[in-house]
Amino acid sequence: MPFRMCWKSQSKGDMDMGENTVKLAVNGGIDFGAKLNGKQLLMLARYMGDEQELEVTTFQQLYVDVPEGRLEEAKADFASVGLQCYPVGNFVKSLRTCNFCKGELEEGMPVAKEINRRIAGRAVPFTLKPAYTGCPVGCGEPLVNDIGVIKQHGDRFDLYVGGKAKGLDARTGELFADGLEEHVLYAMIDRLIDIYAAEGKKREQFAKFVGRYGLNELKEKVMA
Repeated sequence: MPFRMCWKSQSKGDMDMGENTVKLAVNGGIDFGAKLNGKQLLMLARYMGDEQELEVTTFQQLYVDVPEGRLEEAKADFASVGLQCYPVGNFVKSLRTCNFCKGELEEGMPVAKEINRRIAGRAVPFTLKPAYTGCPVGCGEPLVNDIGVIKQHGDRFDLYVGGKAKGLDARTGELFADGLEEHVLYAMIDRLIDIYAAEGKKREQFAKFVGRYGLNELKEKVMA
């Protein structure tokens, strides 16, 4: 998935050039791939100055700066065209999903949407990146993100934790639990984030938290 930018006057009214802005993370919702339609692009443009730029993140989000006094108005406008907004900073990111697969029910996309609904935007010690993929091919890159979910055959899911995509200590996540039913998967992810939010140190990355806490100890705490 911050910097501040000055607002340039737009069709909705002249704005104070020195007005503070708030950064929003925006995407087209949880779906197959990262896509925006024309209405969504036009709506984003209504809140941008001629020289203002959208920042495209690696996590299927766009960062857009909106005037602080029009934050709620912008959220409502974005929602009216199907854009979803998320906070920027130390929060759970929106769920990263596969880019290529189709077949909503076959690939478990309703499960991905429910995971995102439950966890995106929750406050945590440091930005947490969850990812989901609908089959073992792993296009959503669940093994190199903080929390990863892979759908297996027969509507069962494997849960991985502690992946890290960047840095000298980059590594794949460790299998936390396998063959999970939907309701168990949701409960485990909720519990993992609850524990991290309560016991993680300030700005402690989730992968480091898992290492410090211990995988077995974390399993015991989640399943208690």
